[in-house]
Amino acid sequence: MGLFGDDFYSTKVSRRAEPEQKGKLQIIRPGGRARGRDRWSNPRRSRTGISSTVKVAVISSVISSIVTVTLFSFITQPASLPLANATGNGGGGGAPTAQAADPYDRIIQAAAHVRPSVVSIVNHKTGSSLSMEDSALGSGVIFKKEDGKAYIMTNHHVVEGASDLEIVTVDGETHKAKLVGKDRVSDIAVLSAEDKGLGAVAEIGDSSKLQRGQTVLAIGNPLGLGGTLTSGIVSYTDRILPVSINQDGVYDWEQNVIQTDAAINEGNSGGALVDLNGKVVGINTMKISDTGVEGLGFAIPMNEVMKTVDSLLLNGKVSRPYLGVYTVDLSNPYAPLDDEQRKDLKLPSHVDSGVVVLEASGPASEAGMKLNDVITEFDGQKITSTLDLRKYLYDQKKIGDTIEVTFYRDGKAEKVSVKLTDKPE
Repeated sequence: MGLFGDDFYSTKVSRRAEPEQKGKLQIIRPGGRARGRDRWSNPRRSRTGISSTVKVAVISSVISSIVTVTLFSFITQPASLPLANATGNGGGGGAPTAQAADPYDRIIQAAAHVRPSVVSIVNHKTGSSLSMEDSALGSGVIFKKEDGKAYIMTNHHVVEGASDLEIVTVDGETHKAKLVGKDRVSDIAVLSAEDKGLGAVAEIGDSSKLQRGQTVLAIGNPLGLGGTLTSGIVSYTDRILPVSINQDGVYDWEQNVIQTDAAINEGNSGGALVDLNGKVVGINTMKISDTGVEGLGFAIPMNEVMKTVDSLLLNGKVSRPYLGVYTVDLSNPYAPLDDEQRKDLKLPSHVDSGVVVLEASGPASEAGMKLNDVITEFDGQKITSTLDLRKYLYDQKKIGDTIEVTFYRDGKAEKVSVKLTDKPE
């Protein structure tokens, strides 16, 4: 019997076939006419009819076998699998082969390719002992080797407050590390260490080519379990999340992130998000951890990471325009101003949003701004929150530019021009 049931194969009956007649056996010959035959017809001619039926059955079985073999060969060809070329990450450059027949083999190859370049980071914080129990743990990725040194990228919050830093390879070797530079806004930091005994340099991917549904791996040091691998998909390629830079509960920046359902836990921060070509496409940074929440992890896109990394390597910091005001939102839902405070500001009734200056220094102080000034516009564009203020400065201005600030003081609208500078150390 063939792969298909007999119903899938039938011979074509000639339109000239005559209806079955009582007492006669209907016989169909390929390309011939159905002819009535008496039951007592010549036995030799009857055997000829039986022989034709046998031929049809044999032909049917042969065709079914050929179809079965052809389909089996087609299905098992690696090059025809959609997954083999579905990563959309630009390929090439010595990465694991993109033609592996089994998607799980591709995961194994990608993990083996990147894992040696992912290290654990031990942050011995100021005032703590050098024991692992008193230290903060995170992850990092070796992205460059030059002049006997290896450079490791990680998150700012992984190295924050460190008095002493160490990296631990997948083989368990410990190396002293130094801070090259860090940036709180982007949450990226760069470390350096002697390159002897450290793994290969990770291959950097193009995060702009990521697609939703694409398989990715998270490699890092969750809960101190170094070299851990988890897998998932890209849930969203360009999610915008509000973040509180100084952890005071007030959102003062927006972070562009890759959303993934690959398991990310404490200690994964700074580790690699990897595509199936073995290229690092993001740096794992955070997860949403709450009752009833599962599979919401986030990574900073690699294209954004490398901009910060290049600046940290060059200058040890990221230079951004500096106005010199410390502010609080006028309509802050977490710490709303009471009636007495609003009365002291003497604001007109129509002013219901803006930022209140709590401290003025640098360029703002030199331009005459002071405590309780309420900023409402930059260059004629409305500023409703500290987030608006910071995004306008960082996205629209550069060091040395002049900005026109509209603010209210004692109930009156005023304007002042301020020349932006680089933020002092």
